[in-house]
Amino acid sequence: MARQSYQPKIPVALMGNVHIAEGEATQSVANQEDIKKLFPNTYGMPVLTIEAATGELARVETFNIGIILSGGQAPGGHNVISGLYDGLKKLNPENKLYGFLGGPIGLVEHKYALLTSDTIDEYRNTGGFDIIGSGREKLEKPEQFEKGIEICKQLGIKALIIVGGDDSNTNACVLAEYFLQNKVGIQVIGCPKTIDGDLKNDQIETSFGFDTACKVYSELIGNIQRDANSAKKYWHFIRLMGRSASHIALECALQSQPNICLISEEIEAKNMTLNDIVDRITKVIVARANVGLNFGTVLIPEGLIEFIPAMRRLIEELNDILADNEEFNTLEGDDNKREYLKLKLTPESSDLYRSLPRSIARQLTLDRDPHGNVMVSLIETEKLLIEMVSKKLAQLKASGQYVGKFSTLSHFFGYEGRCALPSNFDADYCYSLGLTATRLIAAGKTGYMAVVRHLTRPASEWVAGGVPITMMMNMEHRNGKMKPVIQKALVDLNGAPFRHLEEHRAEWAEAATCYIYPGPIQYYGPSEVCNQPTKTLQLEHGC
Repeated sequence: MARQSYQPKIPVALMGNVHIAEGEATQSVANQEDIKKLFPNTYGMPVLTIEAATGELARVETFNIGIILSGGQAPGGHNVISGLYDGLKKLNPENKLYGFLGGPIGLVEHKYALLTSDTIDEYRNTGGFDIIGSGREKLEKPEQFEKGIEICKQLGIKALIIVGGDDSNTNACVLAEYFLQNKVGIQVIGCPKTIDGDLKNDQIETSFGFDTACKVYSELIGNIQRDANSAKKYWHFIRLMGRSASHIALECALQSQPNICLISEEIEAKNMTLNDIVDRITKVIVARANVGLNFGTVLIPEGLIEFIPAMRRLIEELNDILADNEEFNTLEGDDNKREYLKLKLTPESSDLYRSLPRSIARQLTLDRDPHGNVMVSLIETEKLLIEMVSKKLAQLKASGQYVGKFSTLSHFFGYEGRCALPSNFDADYCYSLGLTATRLIAAGKTGYMAVVRHLTRPASEWVAGGVPITMMMNMEHRNGKMKPVIQKALVDLNGAPFRHLEEHRAEWAEAATCYIYPGPIQYYGPSEVCNQPTKTLQLEHGC
């Protein structure tokens, strides 16, 4: 009850009457002509900034909103809904909020719930998406759109809020464009959600859930490091959720200071092979063993394998081969499937595929997600690295170059961080995003993503607004075809967060211990303890 009663802090501009200021016309980050052709009604719209206005907040005509939670869970989703609900009722107590159940499929199958204060109050400042559930179905077919129009008209819904990551918000823009082309009068606003941290750009400083998830993982890493420094006998290989980008691994390294943190983007930039990565890890293990330190921690981003150039080429080939491949799906047994793929791959990729442990090779061929991506969370990269490092150390020991002991434990931290109670930062941020979406809808906007900026300042000084979704798009190869998608943000190797890691990694690798033990998320106490944003945000903004 104490956590539910927490009152999120919000920007001053969202407290009363507002004015929405429009900036200059925008364009997509790449493939401008292609994106403009696909989105003629939502392309080129200006960036919006919500400013405080004089006078009392005027009551608006009654309107209803539907909300969809799309993709994986992220801490703070319930506060987006709470902010949306409170914002709606503040504009007009007669307004209604409907939640579509189970994600986008709820819109298509007309499964929904009317969200009331009794329900909302139970979920304020709590983690998860269980208030209405989520799902990974895509909204991309006209028949799906028509089913959505049907239920929206039935319920008197003026606008849909789609809470999700880059693919989900791309779907939101496709839906907004369709509604405008067909003049159905339904608006669509997106909301930036993903713990992965890869939905960010000049306008979106961070996606919600990233702060909480990284703090949860960093606590676990700190606990493991405390144990490692106590027992002094295990090397812990820790794979961290994050899909393709390494933002989570980098942030957790900044918070906990492990002995080794691999960054996928750096590995790609340096054209490193699997053997190069093994050599880097082995070098640190040997150096620590030489001074009697036969323990340590290695952080591994879950998307690592896709960033090793040769592995990426293999995965791309597998994606194309497996896309709608009925022949492959009829094969029985892993051996038959393995032989089939060896013949279909290019010689270079076939050789690499043959060299992989059978378990890893099999994991690379498992079902893709709805967007055609390999499900990297199912690839046990940490076990692959343990196996390869162990073999390398055995060779070094045989030649007298290694005198230590190599005992290992492997971990994967993923779902532990998805539904935690949101940090104060995420609770405040998400509530503000919900309020922002309400104001954008009231102003008649569509095809926008709600944003809140200047997040390293006190919440009262945050700046809310909207960014055209088309502004963030480019064309990418998906499921064998070129499709418009929001461009993923990878770790910037010239950015302050990575530079900080680079400057300190040698010290963290070989010192007796530089570990930090962050401990659990704090919700009450001094602001510097409870309300701090991620190290990534602080370094990016020079704090």
